[in-house]
Amino acid sequence: MLALGARPKQLIGIYSQNRPEWILYEQGCYSFSLVVVPLYDTLGPDACAFIIRQTDMQVVIVEDDGKAAMLLEKAPRSLKIIVAIKPIRQTTLERARSRGIQIFSFIDVEKLGAKGNHPEVPPTAEDLCTVCYTSGTTGNPKGVMLTHGNVVAGVCSVILQMGDHRIRAGDVMVSFLPLAHMFERCCENGMYYVGGCVGFYSGDIKELTNDLKMLKPTVMPAVPRLLNRVYDKIQNDISASGLKRGLFNMAMRAKEKEIARGVLRRNGCWDKLVFKKVHQAFGGNLRLMVVGSAPLAGNVLTFMRCALGCLVLEGYGQTECTGAITLTVQGDHVPNHVGPPVSCNAVKLVDVPEMEYFANQNTGEVCVRGSNVFHGYYKDPEKTAEAIDSEGWHHTGDVGMWLPNGTLRIIDRRKHIFKLSQGEYIVPEKIENIYTLSQYVNQVYVYGESLKSCIIAVVVPDTDVLKQWATENNVRGTLSVLCNNKNVKELIMNDMLNWGKQSGLKSFEQVKDIYLHPDPFSVQNGLLTPTFKAKRPQLKSYFKPQLEDMYKHLD
Repeated sequence: MLALGARPKQLIGIYSQNRPEWILYEQGCYSFSLVVVPLYDTLGPDACAFIIRQTDMQVVIVEDDGKAAMLLEKAPRSLKIIVAIKPIRQTTLERARSRGIQIFSFIDVEKLGAKGNHPEVPPTAEDLCTVCYTSGTTGNPKGVMLTHGNVVAGVCSVILQMGDHRIRAGDVMVSFLPLAHMFERCCENGMYYVGGCVGFYSGDIKELTNDLKMLKPTVMPAVPRLLNRVYDKIQNDISASGLKRGLFNMAMRAKEKEIARGVLRRNGCWDKLVFKKVHQAFGGNLRLMVVGSAPLAGNVLTFMRCALGCLVLEGYGQTECTGAITLTVQGDHVPNHVGPPVSCNAVKLVDVPEMEYFANQNTGEVCVRGSNVFHGYYKDPEKTAEAIDSEGWHHTGDVGMWLPNGTLRIIDRRKHIFKLSQGEYIVPEKIENIYTLSQYVNQVYVYGESLKSCIIAVVVPDTDVLKQWATENNVRGTLSVLCNNKNVKELIMNDMLNWGKQSGLKSFEQVKDIYLHPDPFSVQNGLLTPTFKAKRPQLKSYFKPQLEDMYKHLD
């Protein structure tokens, strides 16, 4: 890339799925003080063009023809060179040429580099390492500026917090969470730092189980969405047989006692009898799993700890803090918290009076200060000033609660609150987390307006569970047909309301109507961010007719 004219401190784009070349380019950039800017599908052409324009990016590495074509669609003038990992079609090459953009292949660039001998230009701790754009649920993406010092602090403090179970040479990690995000990048950089190795998944998430069986990883970063699916599948399997359910419950009780005594193993009789399939689904060698990106339900965390017989840590973090802010520690088997702060940052809670959270009651907005905290948003001093105060504390927008043993529990979010017409506050994410406990619910979007007195929801049913129910009850039809069936709607809504009741939702926090939608919200259809958080404004406009229709009937 230096032979193509790249110079230290220049911003280089990478637009690819996880693969070895991603890392070769990333580490290559770091060796010469180039700054890595990941691009990813779900930003869409407009946001990618915005990032290239804002950073005056001249060089972008792309994976394949499709990604090259998408960049060319709205390519800003600054873009001069595209390096393609896979072959590019002739039509795309011609389109690039007509726009004055050169396309080189991965092999071309390697040959160019082999000809010259460029002395390395190692970065300092203060040098920019990456500008990581957060997709954001509203507006243009914001570029989080992280230095090499930030990344080293973030990675080393997590390794330190892992204690005796820390990652080491000889460990094998599976790479399937997007490298465009700091959670995965920190995990991988940590592995390379200690001399471990990383295997990349095939690129198709549906094939992940086969990839895991082939790779047999010892370490795995994971997200709640994946673990929830595993848990739901097991629950579904045992629900049909009283014997299976009885055995499962006995196994869970026995394993929970072992974990409480600090025993981590997968060679006991219950492991062989009940949990063997789960071990094997993850490759059979797992010793450490780190869960991040969203809250994980306590029952699912305890299940994973029992079933996998390995250390399962849960962390809380943000791109702005280079990954982790807090991380659970070995020997702490109690779920429903995200552990104590990692060693490189301090955490404090500040009052959020409008939501009745006060620091003197050990609740408030989580604020972070330390060597992992970002240096600001790229070319956006206003947003930077909103996020980092004059004393250097980053205000996360999350609401936390200190537990008596010094661990943090995330209990709320400062944004995404609305008032109903009777003046009651609604926190939709809290309600959604409860409703997804229903076996029939895969995803849910809770909606309300300040002019209305009640809330409603769009529900994506769990396909497997619903089809099984339909078979058992002789209800025929495709998923779309089942979604329009009155009995199905009643079944799902009643189950949701029961979960709401059990979890202590007040009557105004319970939905009064639901719309069943057969297709999941996804990153591809623009309804989820790449970290699988709901894009609320997009969901609102996407389901506008159905939401209006529900309110019309309720009025």
